[in-house]
Amino acid sequence: MLASLSTVIGTNIVFGEKMEKDYEPLFLQDNDPQSLFGKHAEMTTLNDRPWNIEAKAHLLDDAVTPEDRMFIRNNGVIPRNIDPENWTLTIEGESAQNQKSYTLNDLKTKFKAYTYQLTLECGGNGRSEFNPPAKGNQWTIGAVSCANWTGVRLKDLLADVGVNGDAVYIGYYGKDTHLSGDPNKVVISRGVPMDKAMQDETLVAFAMNGKDIPLAHGYPLRLVAGGFPASASGKWINRLVIRNIVHDGPKMTGTAYRVPAEPVAPGTEVPEEMMKIIESMPVKSLITYPKSGAIVKEGQSLEVRGHAWAGEQSVNEMDISIDFGATWQRVRLGRPKNRLAWQRWSADVKLPQKGYYEVWARATDSNGKSQPMVVPGWNPKGYLNNACHRIAVKVVTV
Repeated sequence: MLASLSTVIGTNIVFGEKMEKDYEPLFLQDNDPQSLFGKHAEMTTLNDRPWNIEAKAHLLDDAVTPEDRMFIRNNGVIPRNIDPENWTLTIEGESAQNQKSYTLNDLKTKFKAYTYQLTLECGGNGRSEFNPPAKGNQWTIGAVSCANWTGVRLKDLLADVGVNGDAVYIGYYGKDTHLSGDPNKVVISRGVPMDKAMQDETLVAFAMNGKDIPLAHGYPLRLVAGGFPASASGKWINRLVIRNIVHDGPKMTGTAYRVPAEPVAPGTEVPEEMMKIIESMPVKSLITYPKSGAIVKEGQSLEVRGHAWAGEQSVNEMDISIDFGATWQRVRLGRPKNRLAWQRWSADVKLPQKGYYEVWARATDSNGKSQPMVVPGWNPKGYLNNACHRIAVKVVTV
């Protein structure tokens, strides 16, 4: 337990052996995400039980998201009794040909490691813009990240275990604990369809940006399934189940991470049988520079840049508007580092005269679908808001 607490705090606890049993160090009683998780001072905390923290758009300007600017979306309490030397991942289920358990060392030494840059976005990112309001954390635009993840391909583990032909879904279980404190109550247990599980980029990851995964992001082991809502990428995983049905764990049924199969009027109550599970996230973009509220001297051009992503698809076109969507200007769009990574875009904009402007950003995916200029169709839980991001800019006389 002492070693586990030291891991959480990030350093050795001097005189730790003298602590009373079950004593919680003051560090762990703190509710400051800067000291607890090393987050940037400008990150916004939406909730601390469980922890839900988002970035502001300008904090996401890095090509690869660093730890201190990565959003946190938790459903329960972060585990503290982590012993990486004895951590195991068990794979089983009604469609598994065998049941096998792997230590972290097994995963790191017996299988080839792969690294991919993968976009993870909360399904509720942008929820705050829906009207009528939708229940849940009122995310604005910062519940998205694109870090480098290293681990074992899930499909390689499944090949080692053996999968029956009736398998349709993979479900995960983690070591986080329920807010009620009940150790027998599962916090969240979601997963992905078999075709997603078998993609090269779906990883059982043990490293992020070249280091051990930070505790708040799933240390020592997590699932990473880029392009799907981030809730499919379970943290602190110790068990995977190969199912012959769509996985039915907590947060897989009812309205959780589901949207109406057909458009509905705002405020409509939608029965469960009329809801569909969210899979690929929609096309979206973000302006990361300059910060909204920027002031530009008259006659100077304005550099604008950001990222665009499109779930399972790629982004084919990127445009910006300075006249509230009346006309659009095509911008420079980079290629993704690999499939399911976001794409960097940039532009030099000439603002014709002094005054107030808004810069709007719009991405179009490889299927020809573009972001809507306003909030898309309402749904009961406020998922999948991919409306154009925009920033305010003022041009002033020199």
